Amino acid sequence: MTFEQRISAFNELGQFFNFIIDNEPTADEKLTQKFENWKEEAENAIRNAEAHNNWFIKENTTLAFKSWATALTTENLTNWTKDYPFAKQAKNVGIIMAGNIPLVGFHDMLSVVISGNNALIKTSSKDDKLMKFVIKYLYSIDEEFESIIKIIERLQNFDAVIATGSNNTARYFEQYFSKVPNIIRKNRTSVAVLNGTETTEELTKLADDIFNYFGLGCRNVTKIYLNDEKQIPTVFESLYDWGVKVINHPKYANNYDYNRAIYLLGKDDFLDNNFVLLKKDTNLHSPIAVVNFEIYKDINEVKNYLIENEDHIQCVVGHDMKENKNHVEFGQTQFPKLTDYADNIDTLQFLAEI
Repeated sequence: MTFEQRISAFNELGQFFNFIIDNEPTADEKLTQKFENWKEEAENAIRNAEAHNNWFIKENTTLAFKSWATALTTENLTNWTKDYPFAKQAKNVGIIMAGNIPLVGFHDMLSVVISGNNALIKTSSKDDKLMKFVIKYLYSIDEEFESIIKIIERLQNFDAVIATGSNNTARYFEQYFSKVPNIIRKNRTSVAVLNGTETTEELTKLADDIFNYFGLGCRNVTKIYLNDEKQIPTVFESLYDWGVKVINHPKYANNYDYNRAIYLLGKDDFLDNNFVLLKKDTNLHSPIAVVNFEIYKDINEVKNYLIENEDHIQCVVGHDMKENKNHVEFGQTQFPKLTDYADNIDTLQFLAEI
């Protein structure tokens, strides 16, 4: 399969995601008919994903589709890949995927395949329904993908590995895959730094950064830095629209109730608006249904701290954070570009060098 054929295939996949979201026909009647033929199976995959993993509600899967539909254009794919000297001989690259949000492992598969390599995929048990459906659709575009993308139960006969897991599993991965080129990803989270100049619209977008995917992604904001406690009511107010969306979900509600009970028993300092807890805490990571906050006096101290702890941070939101290499605009944390690599490791560069 040529490089151009791979680009074309993923562009078609992006159009298919768009069709599933908006049900709008393409200019190509034959392609539109194909999308129509696949629509029922796509809807079944979305329902099966939620039945298998209750966090994967339809809205979250649709959000993932929307993000990828935006990214998977011929122009974006070409610009992303044009400067990399990919090897002519395909290597077998094992991919151990995470499953915290829908299609979270897709970027790794895309990177491996678009670079001319073969993907040996160990899907997460939490996200195997959607990933297997997407791969099946790629098979329909070109049968050659069946020898390029393989779902496996046990990883073997591989030349390199990309593995994502918790900090604990990462230690195991580092030891087990130490003899081959590898990317081992660990836990990360995202933060926001507010200085009081944020508009109502920006704070509303920040709420999206916090609550999209129920806060389960490494790109979700779990910690907010404030320069004045007087900002707290405004921040709380900006979150209200998400209240009904999240608290009526059983799993989220259980986490909210559990963490609230723990904090009450521990007499911790926190604020409560009946669907999220705002807790004064220096930790970057917070549990589901909790957002940590901290009051700062010197913005430079915050900047330096975030740089020193960049290995734990995926995104940084805030007007004063534009110089941080992890900076993302308000409302954009869950809409990464193709060049926004997990853990800031250039996956294509890694693949070009194996």
